Amino acid sequence: MISIMEANETVKMITQENLDVRTITMGISLIDCIDSDLDRLNEKIYRKITEKARDLVSVGRDIEKEYGIPIVNKRISVTPIGLIGAAACRTEDDFVAIAKTLDRAAGTVGVNFLGGYSAVVSKGMTPAEERLIRSIPKALSSTQYICASVNVGSTRTGIDMDAIRLLGNIILETAELTKEKDSLGCAKLVVFCNAPDDNPFMAGAFHGVTEGDTVINVGVSGPGVVKTALEQIRGESFEVLCETIKKTAFKVTRVGQLVAQEASRRLGVPFGIIDLSLAPTPAIGDSVADILCEIGLEKAGAPGTTAALALLNDQVKKGGVMASSYVGGLSGAFIPVSEDQGMIDAVEAGALHLEKLEAMTCVCSVGLDMIAIPGDTKASTISGIIADEMAIGMVNSKTTAVRLIPVIGKGVGDSVEFGGLLGHAPVMPVNAFSCDAFISRSGRIPAPIHSFKN
Repeated sequence: MISIMEANETVKMITQENLDVRTITMGISLIDCIDSDLDRLNEKIYRKITEKARDLVSVGRDIEKEYGIPIVNKRISVTPIGLIGAAACRTEDDFVAIAKTLDRAAGTVGVNFLGGYSAVVSKGMTPAEERLIRSIPKALSSTQYICASVNVGSTRTGIDMDAIRLLGNIILETAELTKEKDSLGCAKLVVFCNAPDDNPFMAGAFHGVTEGDTVINVGVSGPGVVKTALEQIRGESFEVLCETIKKTAFKVTRVGQLVAQEASRRLGVPFGIIDLSLAPTPAIGDSVADILCEIGLEKAGAPGTTAALALLNDQVKKGGVMASSYVGGLSGAFIPVSEDQGMIDAVEAGALHLEKLEAMTCVCSVGLDMIAIPGDTKASTISGIIADEMAIGMVNSKTTAVRLIPVIGKGVGDSVEFGGLLGHAPVMPVNAFSCDAFISRSGRIPAPIHSFKN
């Protein structure tokens, strides 16, 4: 039974501390839509998505009203389109046609985003997957709801450097095609190492081939809740600090569990996982950087930042796994720059740089996320930054990701406004020294020795 005190505590988390269910994401397998005829493939894709997800948005709204829990986004993830379109797509434009079909289906059912315009190429690209990757700039610039991702590495297979070299150019091309919107298309493109099959968060969500036909995954977030809890124990020991974070994460995850089970029951779709990720927003009081300051740092980026983030991430995971038997996705703490006012403040104060963010990704949930860089950054430099992040993920057996936004026409000292949950960001400098000779090598970086566990 839930006590009155616990109910009041949850109400306070929602009304005063920015607790929300960030997303209900329905994963939909498109494997049974595969067809060698492009028109039939598109017809099958549209029909399946609109049938399976027709009640997703309305059910989410009903749960919001009945339980008083904000559900910020309703989303869909689908099987990586690099696989689904392989038999039918002979050209890049064929893949773009699928992107437009997905976009039309997303608009019909009313979701905020649809993820899965993706390829999993950690050991090599098929011709179809390469065509999909090359089609990403046109797909993202001609659709409204579509998000793309490419998994280029894993601990078991190594890193596909050919794909990374290609993606440096693809990111710049996406930036150029969406330059009228401050290169916003790049905010919908994520490059992964060790991408999970059940991630409900965009832009990296896709419905992995290990998943069932349809599933409900829920992402819940509450940086403000954690910060408020830590304000009550200032000056206490690390033991008290860790216990407080862990207990708070448990409570937040239970809210997500309630929403997930209710959505699953009403939609008649199996419950998949809860992803407890402290995902910040530009709202004041909803910042992971502010949690780090509450732990004892003057600014995010100060000495001790990586240790504080490691502590936070670990305790969030420990609290989450005690609250639900099915914790998955990424679960931990996100550190996107543009979406976190505390991170933005740290960058503007000179406390936080790209290199420190890279160090922080060794211990957080994802990686270099929502970072604006000069629009004239070379493609090989972007590829080098991606390679560094992928290496961190590969060697440490964790998910890492890169979402860089080279803002065409802007340089260091400028700021860019994305709006909404995507926030705004100062354009950050990148290392000016060249890695051209390294990136120009063909092939892949082999898996680390500890990958051989059979």
